[in-house]
Amino acid sequence: MMDNLNMPIDAVVTWVDGDDIIHKEKRRKYASADEQSNDDIGGEIRFKSVGEIRYCVASILRFAPFIRKIFIVTDDQDPQIWDFIDETFPDRKTEIELVDHKVIFRGYESCLPVFNSLAIESVLWRIPGLSDRFVYFNDDVMLAAPVKPEDFFAGDRLVCYASRMSWHFAAFLRWAKHIGKRHKVFGFKDSMVNAAEVLGRHDYFLRFDHIPHMLLRDVLETYYSANPDVLADNISHRFREPSQYNPQELCYLLAESQGRAVVRRNQGRLLYIYPRRKRNYIDDKIRKFDSCPDAIFLCINSLNNASPEDVRKVLSWLDRRLSLPAE
Repeated sequence: MMDNLNMPIDAVVTWVDGDDIIHKEKRRKYASADEQSNDDIGGEIRFKSVGEIRYCVASILRFAPFIRKIFIVTDDQDPQIWDFIDETFPDRKTEIELVDHKVIFRGYESCLPVFNSLAIESVLWRIPGLSDRFVYFNDDVMLAAPVKPEDFFAGDRLVCYASRMSWHFAAFLRWAKHIGKRHKVFGFKDSMVNAAEVLGRHDYFLRFDHIPHMLLRDVLETYYSANPDVLADNISHRFREPSQYNPQELCYLLAESQGRAVVRRNQGRLLYIYPRRKRNYIDDKIRKFDSCPDAIFLCINSLNNASPEDVRKVLSWLDRRLSLPAE
């Protein structure tokens, strides 16, 4: 096993400005009426943000200074965080680069424009110059405390924070929830079940949460080179489809089968916020988070759904947690 110090680690962040007029028009042009009305697929809420990208990138720079490079994957957009980064991290060694969808979908231009995270995640490994070991962040996922390379990788083995779950039991639950539903429900876990099925695995899959994902570029490249149809099918959907698989799960199962994955429980590692219309929810969460000594990952899911007051509380707390100047 190789030494972590001699192997670079990059970070990849996917981001979209859903309020951008051009992006809105693209979605309207390609989305069906059902897709536009479904917030989990093509609705406005799925693409909205309140500036999470600023905190995601800042958390990497603050808590993981060993990251060699941060790639921000976009659809011909610019997050406009450069002045903030230069002023807040004047001595940073980590380079930041924008990568357009056209770059990672080269050769598959007919799939563009795409508004589907599962499709985009399937081709992140095609970023030019990406290190063999990389960490994938959605922009609402960030670091909550200082981390070490060993929290991400053990030499050339990835660290997967997950638990093993029966494939048959999960497949039964998926079947059961579809009964009586007008539209098929396609959840986060379903995409993991699909990944195991793609690989012919019907024993178990690795059930993970909304956390950073440690991935191995060569594992994905080797598999997709031998199975180009598996890649082509997953990236052919502009909007999320129930048949799609989760490419992170695919990488985890492949790496584990090759002896290149270390599976660890996620117990106490994740801070998770999902805004609800519950009195004192945000205050209670912040108090709980500040007393969690082992948490290193943070996910703030759909913060744009929260009240303006709760958004202010969360962002103020993030400013303090990351030692950032308040906006």
